[in-house]
Amino acid sequence: MPAVLMIPSFVCSLGRGVIAGVATVGQASLFALGAINAFFSCRFRFEKWAQSVVEVGLRSTPIVLCIGMFSGMVLGLQGYYTLVRFGSEGLLGPAVALTLIRELGPVLTALMVVGQAGSAMAAELGAQRNSDRIDYLTTTEVPPLGFLVGHRLLAAVLCFPILTAIFDLVGILGGYLTGVLLLHVDGGVYWNKLVEQIVWRDVEGGFVKAIVFGLLTTSICTYYGYHTHERASVPGVRGVSQTTTRAVVLSSVAVLVADYIITSFYL
Repeated sequence: MPAVLMIPSFVCSLGRGVIAGVATVGQASLFALGAINAFFSCRFRFEKWAQSVVEVGLRSTPIVLCIGMFSGMVLGLQGYYTLVRFGSEGLLGPAVALTLIRELGPVLTALMVVGQAGSAMAAELGAQRNSDRIDYLTTTEVPPLGFLVGHRLLAAVLCFPILTAIFDLVGILGGYLTGVLLLHVDGGVYWNKLVEQIVWRDVEGGFVKAIVFGLLTTSICTYYGYHTHERASVPGVRGVSQTTTRAVVLSSVAVLVADYIITSFYL
């Protein structure tokens, strides 16, 4: 009997959590639209956008290169030992490329950039909120959303697809190194089959995911940082740490949920 009584409570808690998550994503989306609109009325727009491109794109490139290479090498190993059971090791190239281009590339790139740049955005905006800089901008009639957030969102639109493409290319090379140099798959077959099987729709789906993930994760991270005073349960530095952690976790979950939704349209 007690176990039966616990089920409704658990379902209610789960429902409240889902509703709160959806509401947060909706609020972050409206927040992002307002930030992009305000960005075009700010001074020094190009300079701030270029700085954000460096922060989001250039500084995330090393980790993307590293993870992309090892992801491709692992896919080459696992794919070979799976395909060889069916006498289809010649399809290793398409197997590695399709997995990277359609799924692992956009998803892992987004998760890496969230950990690298998204957490920094949330922490920086949270610190600025605690130091009253955002209030200062408001009192001086400088639009804080455009000045602090808009350029980051537009930088993500550019950087996420480029980083995803880098991840895919390096991962395919990693699969080649494992499959051809280590496991002695024919190199010509690897590349020929890859070119034959990869079509533009596969690449298009990966880039669509990258753009959506970039906007989604950057919106959530900047939203949590900007509203640290409302989202944190404790004030000060601990509140910034709390909202940064929540922003990274929710962004990661949102990437996986969005990945499923977009994939269902591209199959």
